[in-house]
Amino acid sequence: MIKDTVEKLINKYKTNSPFILAHKLKVNIIYENLGETMGYFTNDYRIKFIHINNTLSEDECRFTCAHELGHAILHPNVNTPFLKRYTLYSIDRIERQANAFAVELLMPDKLLHEHPECSFYDIAGRVGIPPKLVVLKKQ
Repeated sequence: MIKDTVEKLINKYKTNSPFILAHKLKVNIIYENLGETMGYFTNDYRIKFIHINNTLSEDECRFTCAHELGHAILHPNVNTPFLKRYTLYSIDRIERQANAFAVELLMPDKLLHEHPECSFYDIAGRVGIPPKLVVLKKQ
């Protein structure tokens, strides 16, 4: 399901850039000092925002944007920061889905086919996917 959603987005907008997709989907991106937090997504009065920590590297920004875009598309009405802080609700499944979305977006099958000389993990590293999350890629 997540892979299909990502493939439809890439085909429709002809890009896998999370920044371009956010712009086209009218999701605002705000860079700010978030301390230890890499980023989060909010939906305030139907206005969508991705908040990205302004201290992140370029690769971390790209992955964070892709992850938060996953929340914007898959969980637009779920406030994970609130759930994490004020409830006992486990957000593990929601976070895993957002991570899977980011992995599929940043490393689509087309990219793998275009670079058969590169290993799976080399490509993941080049597009900024954390090594521990590569396992979320659906073949």
